[in-house]
Amino acid sequence: MIGLSDVDLPAGWARARLGDLGKYTNGRGFRKSEWSDTGRPIIRIQNLTGSAASFNYYAGNLEERHTVRAGDLLVSWAATLGAYLWRGPEAALNQHIFKVEPFIDRDFLRYLIDYKIQEILAAAHGSGMVHITRSRFDELPAAIPPLAEQHRIVEALEHHLSRLEAAMRAAAGAKRRLKPFSASVLDRTVLGTFTISAASSPSDASHHLLDGFASKRFDYAALPSLPVGWFWRRSSDVCEFICSGSTPAAHLMHPGNGDVPFLKVYNITQDGRVDFTNKPTYIDRETHEHPLKRSRVRPGDVLTNIVGPPLGKTAVVPDLHPEWNMNQAIVAFRAGPDVHPEWLALALRSPFILGMLQKTAKATAGQFNIALSTCRELPLPVPPMNEQLDLVARSAELLEVTRRSASQLALISLRSRHLRQAILRQAFAGKLVPQNPSDEPASVLLDQISARDGKTKRSTRHPRKTAAVRAASPPPSMPSIPAPTNAVQQELPL
Repeated sequence: MIGLSDVDLPAGWARARLGDLGKYTNGRGFRKSEWSDTGRPIIRIQNLTGSAASFNYYAGNLEERHTVRAGDLLVSWAATLGAYLWRGPEAALNQHIFKVEPFIDRDFLRYLIDYKIQEILAAAHGSGMVHITRSRFDELPAAIPPLAEQHRIVEALEHHLSRLEAAMRAAAGAKRRLKPFSASVLDRTVLGTFTISAASSPSDASHHLLDGFASKRFDYAALPSLPVGWFWRRSSDVCEFICSGSTPAAHLMHPGNGDVPFLKVYNITQDGRVDFTNKPTYIDRETHEHPLKRSRVRPGDVLTNIVGPPLGKTAVVPDLHPEWNMNQAIVAFRAGPDVHPEWLALALRSPFILGMLQKTAKATAGQFNIALSTCRELPLPVPPMNEQLDLVARSAELLEVTRRSASQLALISLRSRHLRQAILRQAFAGKLVPQNPSDEPASVLLDQISARDGKTKRSTRHPRKTAAVRAASPPPSMPSIPAPTNAVQQELPL
């Protein structure tokens, strides 16, 4: 392995290159004109990663080397790197995916490739899309154990990783349930389900303050009834002002420091906070008080974005600074005497209220925009002030529970990925299962592979055959792989 000398290898292990451990066949490039509604499904990278469930199909004749069957080992080597076992029907292999004919234990090679890919991704430092060349892939160094130990390692890995993956699935399921729970809390709070007065019949009088008003964007008459003492009000009637932001010339914005903090959509979090630690931008006092005078905001103002996706990120401006400014993708609502800022923020975060706004959004080139005039006509439920304060406090407790749970689940997910990599690291360092002196050394297996592939001894490292020569040679046969024996496993804390 990288960083280990030959004397550091476990007993019976030997060095190899990843390209020597199997025959790797790249998929075929299918033109759109060859797609069909019937035939073999064409396996693309997104079909392996799960980001897409639909397939294109190919009904023509297909070479055996581009045919995939259940149990075949596949490696995506562009965009999203990964090793997968195909479990679907007979299929056609698209380009940028290797079909692998293993020369060693198939599952050991799959785990080894997966581990090496994670090393590559870690070295990329989060640079986004990663592409690995065939030559770089082939030259990746690996330490290979005896074949019998490969079987024991696979048994141990499947034992540990199956438990870890079950825990990760449970965490992912819990995370999926948090969003609808938060949505339910927001809607039930804002529409009055949580209030004591909701025990009585809903009041038809809750609409009467909208009588005489008409809107092309909202059907005021179709709004649900609210508890007794609650009323639907237009946002412009309960806010001192509602205005959108502005964006100055680029040279007037200063990253990191300046006179007045300038808010952008990415500074508003999905859970209802202003996060100015995220790429903070400032403007000078002159810009704040003259060109951007109309987009000044202060602590207690409620912000929501009107350009997305996503739409409806909402937060109350904190008191970290006496004044702020904001860009054109944000609208500020300043609460009047009948509505508390925190209640206003809850209402704007409610899926019911947000849904009404989103239905008015106009799409342009993949971007959704809500008009400022729409925000001023938006109907909002307004309970008595004492109920607003009580419901804000109660909902804050429930939403804090979901926030903490989401944070814990994110930490669990991160730790699980690190633990998985740690287990693989133990496996490929020879520390997951014990060595058996009676195992046939890996060097014998690698010499057999080298000989069957038409090479001399591995240590000579002659250049690989050209594609033309290799195509003319019969594919190497798999070495005989005995059935796994009972493995002695080292228990890892999961």
